Amino acid sequence: MAPIVKHYDYLVIGGGSGGLASARRAASRYGVKAAIIEGSGRLGGTCVNVGCVPKKIMWQAADIRKRLEDAKNYGMDVGSLPKFDWFNFVEKREAYIRRLNGIYERNLVKDNVDYISGWARFTGDKGEKKVEVSLLSGETAYYTADHILVATGGYASVPTDIPGANYGTTSDGFFQLKSQPKRVAVVGAGYIGVELAGVFNGLGTETHLFIRGETVLRHFDPMVQEAITTRYIKHGVKVHKKAKAFEKVVKLPSGALEITVEDESGKQVVEVDALIWAIGRGANTSGLNLDIPGIATNKVGQIESDELQNTNIPGVYALGDVIGWVELTPVAIAAGRRLSDRLFGGPQFKDRKLDYTNIPTVVFSHPEVGTIGLTEPEARKEYGDDKVKVYNSSFIGMYYSVFDKQEDKEQTIYKLIVAGEDEKVVGMHIVGDASAEILQGFGVAIKMGATKADFDNCVAIHPTSAEELVTLV
Repeated sequence: MAPIVKHYDYLVIGGGSGGLASARRAASRYGVKAAIIEGSGRLGGTCVNVGCVPKKIMWQAADIRKRLEDAKNYGMDVGSLPKFDWFNFVEKREAYIRRLNGIYERNLVKDNVDYISGWARFTGDKGEKKVEVSLLSGETAYYTADHILVATGGYASVPTDIPGANYGTTSDGFFQLKSQPKRVAVVGAGYIGVELAGVFNGLGTETHLFIRGETVLRHFDPMVQEAITTRYIKHGVKVHKKAKAFEKVVKLPSGALEITVEDESGKQVVEVDALIWAIGRGANTSGLNLDIPGIATNKVGQIESDELQNTNIPGVYALGDVIGWVELTPVAIAAGRRLSDRLFGGPQFKDRKLDYTNIPTVVFSHPEVGTIGLTEPEARKEYGDDKVKVYNSSFIGMYYSVFDKQEDKEQTIYKLIVAGEDEKVVGMHIVGDASAEILQGFGVAIKMGATKADFDNCVAIHPTSAEELVTLV
């Protein structure tokens, strides 16, 4: 059979959030002849399939378990905690994900975007922008396009220098667990490691968290680092600090894993039923043959692009985790839509791009973290100590007002960082219940350039935790 050969106005490699958003915007708003290539058979990328969405569902299960523990403080006799049915809950979670995959596919049809199911790579002579696709049907197809977007995302890393490391899995593998491990080791101090450790611990698994430094979330404000590290230890997570030297991982006849590691207490041997590596992510470019068109990458393999998503090759663009700027789903979506506006929307959009400053983000830890803008050290470095002022608030939220034991009451901690004579808000960091929901609205205000006076002029909503942010003194 002769290979399929077709030309498009816009060809997107990667069916994740950023690629989908860009292709749909181009086709639906501007009538562009567009196609998207995805080889996994599941649209939505990391976020939908093995990231944000199923993670939040697992977080909610752990949060509900905590609320059941709290119920006795509200006069409700719930008896002993019910056993969590991991297997059946995962089936429900995956059924929801499959529904989302179907919605994405139907949206492509609705917006007149061709869905090419297969694995893509550049092919042809050096400098040529031709794409070969090994279709899942077994055929091979070739495509050319006026504009090509590479939005292939990233992959979770596993160490290659630790004997037996392959006995563990990654955050992707976490979502493939069919049963709940009694004991688990999570390696990594970033938001993925912190979130998975919180889920496991919240659902009753003995949880070991190995971190290289003294605190988790080292790229966050020091207040956040200290608060979550302390809180996790209080909640029973066994935090192994300064765990840099992993000697080996051995699989025992029982199926359990024996981890030998040196941490702040010296050499430790920890036996667990599952090991999750959450040590970072790499750019998913292997097999794309980027060298054929000559697309430049940096020293860690991420595609180099500018703020307009241009690569060094005219007509080829990149965005999302594959460029490593800000690895968040909403960032990829926003960048993808703006790229299509610029490419196909006419002269009025010729400079259309995403502003990467003041991007709000959250960590679904226990409790939640919300953050936007500069950390305190960053603000002092940028503006100078004499131009920076910090407002803090630490309190027990009303939810805990009727708790019987003082040690069960969780502290909420807020920090507002302002700079200059007008006290412009340049950073906000919050730890406590509902931080994710609280941050979204405040994020709008900060993005618009709000000052401390603007916060003060907003009438508080009482009784809430968020009112503390507009009454700081």
